[in-house]
Amino acid sequence: MEHKKASLYYFASLYLLFIPYYCVMEVLIKKNIVAISGSTRKGSTNHLLINAIKVLTADIFNMTYFEGLIDLPAFNPDESFEHTPGSVLSFRALLKNADGILICTPEYAHGVPGTLKNAIDWTVSSAEFSGKPTVLITAATEGQYAHSSLLETLKVIEARNVENLQLLIPFAKSKISAAGEITEEKILREIESLMIRFKDTIAVQD
Repeated sequence: MEHKKASLYYFASLYLLFIPYYCVMEVLIKKNIVAISGSTRKGSTNHLLINAIKVLTADIFNMTYFEGLIDLPAFNPDESFEHTPGSVLSFRALLKNADGILICTPEYAHGVPGTLKNAIDWTVSSAEFSGKPTVLITAATEGQYAHSSLLETLKVIEARNVENLQLLIPFAKSKISAAGEITEEKILREIESLMIRFKDTIAVQD
């Protein structure tokens, strides 16, 4: 009986010893995030927003900004599996190797920017978004039309938990400064909460 008690105490002490280790490792091992701006204009509000989020989440995420949106050719289903352009293969690999995806996009003429939709179209058959934790932020003058449209697309291609990882920021230029700072406290808190949910969604799949 004493031997059994000693064994239990031994394993309990090991458990308590390793709890801090795993907690520390969870903090130290940053998750790799691919960030995509729906605007190809340098210095756009959405580009500035991505940079602001990168700073906010620097302790938990390694964020890579995908800059090749404009380099992807027009989607061609005939090249989806055969003779696939190199830029498309690189884009798919980047998404596949990421722990999560962040999309920040404007709205153009009540719709999703063409270059962004084109990039997503290239992933439909190869399924890089399927099961991948994905955040959608639409930062625009209004934005509700593009936001609802793109949200539906991401749900159809099975982006993970996107319905709970989405935020619409209307009149975005008045809330994000030219210096890349989120100037409205309410939006800042919403983004912080969104990033916590993003981190938790990624953790669940681990």
